[in-house]
Amino acid sequence: MSARGADDNITVLTAMEFNVSQPSIDVINALKSVLSENQVSTEASILESYGQDWTRFTQPAPLAVVFPRTTDEVADVVKFARAQDVALVPSGGRTGLSGGAVAANGEIVVSLDKLNTIHPVNNIDRTIRVGAGAITQTIQEAADEAGLFYPVDFASSGSSQIGGNIATNAGGINVIRYGMTREWVAGLTVVTGTGEVLELNRGLMKNNTGLDFRHLFIGSEGVLGFITEATLKLCSPPKDPTVLVLGLADMDAIMQVLQRIQATTPLLAYEFFSELAVSKVVEHAGVARPFETQTPFYALIEFERDGEETETVVFEAVEACMEEGWVLDAVMSQSVAQAKALWRLREDISETITRWTPYKNDISSTVSKVPQLLSAVDEVVHDHYPDWEVCWYGHIGDGNLHLNILKPDDLDISDFKARCGEVSIDIFKAIQALGGSVSAEHGVGTLKAPYLEYTRTESEIASMRAIKAIFDPDGIMNPGKIFTAD
Repeated sequence: MSARGADDNITVLTAMEFNVSQPSIDVINALKSVLSENQVSTEASILESYGQDWTRFTQPAPLAVVFPRTTDEVADVVKFARAQDVALVPSGGRTGLSGGAVAANGEIVVSLDKLNTIHPVNNIDRTIRVGAGAITQTIQEAADEAGLFYPVDFASSGSSQIGGNIATNAGGINVIRYGMTREWVAGLTVVTGTGEVLELNRGLMKNNTGLDFRHLFIGSEGVLGFITEATLKLCSPPKDPTVLVLGLADMDAIMQVLQRIQATTPLLAYEFFSELAVSKVVEHAGVARPFETQTPFYALIEFERDGEETETVVFEAVEACMEEGWVLDAVMSQSVAQAKALWRLREDISETITRWTPYKNDISSTVSKVPQLLSAVDEVVHDHYPDWEVCWYGHIGDGNLHLNILKPDDLDISDFKARCGEVSIDIFKAIQALGGSVSAEHGVGTLKAPYLEYTRTESEIASMRAIKAIFDPDGIMNPGKIFTAD
C-alpha cells in the first residue's frame, strides 16, 4: 500500500513482526486505545514512507504512524506521548528538503493527512479555513473557483500540505510580489507540546492585543507544537500572466536585467537557472529548449500583461538589455499554454535532478548581493570538487538561491553526504560574510541544524531554545530539528 493511499482500512501489522522491544509493543498497544486501531500503523512500507522526506539521507525508523482525524485527537496523541515520554514527528506531504520530517529514532509519526477539510471561501473576509493536511494546489483551486487567488506557489504544490508550508514559512515563485507564507496566514489552530489547543488570531485583520503567537508557530517546523488548522488570506488573481525567458551572458547580467525590467513594470516572478539545469530538464523531462542559443544562465520573468502597452514597454526593456549585451536571446509567451510550457523549464528542475540524490543548499542574501553570493559559493564548491556537477536555480528576485551538488554515479551516498558536509562549512562561512542565511525557505530541519550559528547569534539561539521549553517542556515535539542535541 502506498503512503499517499493510506485510508481508514490501513493494514495494521503487529510490532513483533519488526523485532520491536516489549516496552515499545506496550506503547503501541496503548496508543491504539487512544485512537482506533485502524488509525495506528506499524506496516513496514508505511513506516518507511512516512518516516522521511525528500532528503533521503536518513534511514527512517519510526515506532508507529498515527492518523488523527481532528485537532482533539492530535491533542490526545500529544498527551499520550508526553505521559509515555515518546517523541513525536509531524508528517505532511513530506516534500521538505532539510530533513524536517525525518523520524529515525523510534518516534511516533503524526500524519496530518486526515485533517484535510477545506471550508467554503469567505468572499467578504477574503479568507479560507483549511485543515493542515489540505493539499496546497487544492486550496489554490478552491480559491480560483471563488474568483480569488492564493498566491503562495512552488513546484511541489500538487503534493505539499498547507500545514507543512506554514511550519516552514514556505516561499516559492511568487515571493517577489506576494511575500512568504507568513503574509497569508490570518489564523492558526495549534496543539502545543503540553497537549493544549491554542486558537491564534482567529482570522482577524487587526488584532493588537499583546504578543501574536501565530508568528512563532509559522516557520517553527513543529518544534513548538503541531499546526492542525489555518485561516488563509486570499486576494484578486493577477491579470493575464505573461512569461519571458531570457538567455543571460553572465552572472552580473542577472541583477542588471532585474533592475531594468523591474523599473518598467511590477513583476510576479523573477526566477533564475543555469545551463546545466536546462540541459538536465531537456534531456530527462522532455522539455523543449526556449530557443536555440545556449547561454550560461537564464532568467524567467512573469508579469501582468495589462493591455498592449505593458507588453510594448517590457519588450523595449528587453531590447535595451540586448543592446547592453546582458541578454543574448529571448522568448515571450503568447498564450496560457506557452506560459505553462516555459514555466516547466524552472519547475521541473527539482524533480528531474532527484535521480542524482542532490545535496541541496537553500541560501539567501540581500538581492543586491546575489551575484557575490553565487560567485563565492560556486568558487568554494569547485575548489573542493572541481569535477562535480553543480546545478544552480532559484528565486533570484528575492535573493534566494538553490545550490544542488549532484552525486557522482560512482560515489556511495554516505561518502557523498560526508564530503558535502565538509564543503558546507566553507559555503556557510561565505554566506555569513555576506550577512546571508543558510536556509532561505526550506527550513533548518536536521541537515541545517549544525550550521544554525552561521545565521543566528548565540543569544538568538538561546532565546529560541527558551521559547521551545515553554511550549514543549518535555522536548517531545520534533526533536533534533532546528537545534542540535544539547
